[in-house]
Amino acid sequence: MKQINAITTLFLDIGGVLLSNGWGHEFRSLAAQKFKLEVSDFESRHNLVFVSYEEGKLTLSEYLKHVVFYEPRSFTQDQFRDFMFAQTTPFPDMIDLVIKLKDKYRLKIAVVSNEARDLNHYRIHAFKLNGFVDFFISSCFVHLRKPDADIFRIALDIAQVPAEQVVYIEDIPLFIEVAADMGIKGIRHTDYSSTVKALATLGLKIE
Repeated sequence: MKQINAITTLFLDIGGVLLSNGWGHEFRSLAAQKFKLEVSDFESRHNLVFVSYEEGKLTLSEYLKHVVFYEPRSFTQDQFRDFMFAQTTPFPDMIDLVIKLKDKYRLKIAVVSNEARDLNHYRIHAFKLNGFVDFFISSCFVHLRKPDADIFRIALDIAQVPAEQVVYIEDIPLFIEVAADMGIKGIRHTDYSSTVKALATLGLKIE
């Protein structure tokens, strides 16, 4: 007899789990070096508009206008955007793991992610995440960001599953804690091996 509380759904972050971070501090530092930007001003401006950008209230062009192109530059928005997008690299072992789990256990797969629209769209399609993810609850689509608990409520509503049937794989502990308050089981992702072991303890084995 099937267990009522068997895991039916995976919630996943993108940055740090399936792919490298989208536009994190390390990539902004590289951008500042490459394009010879004044770091403190660049970071200050980024921090002021970052929430609106990730919540889908600013386009990439608007973000860049405020953060980089508020004065004449020797490079174009397209060149800067191409650099931003090029920083993303995949984690093939994690992508393969999720695909195998989905196939073996017929799981629903939902991404719950803080990402801006243009970058999110690029990452989804360039790395074919839409080939195995059923739902994308991205901050730019729902205009909420983790750690706001409402983004997890939306994810549960869209997936139409009870919280106790969900496992959430995430690399940021605070976000796992917020989801746990709603009854969602969490796995802090630090590396492939430890995540595989943690999933196995919840009945999701790939062997």
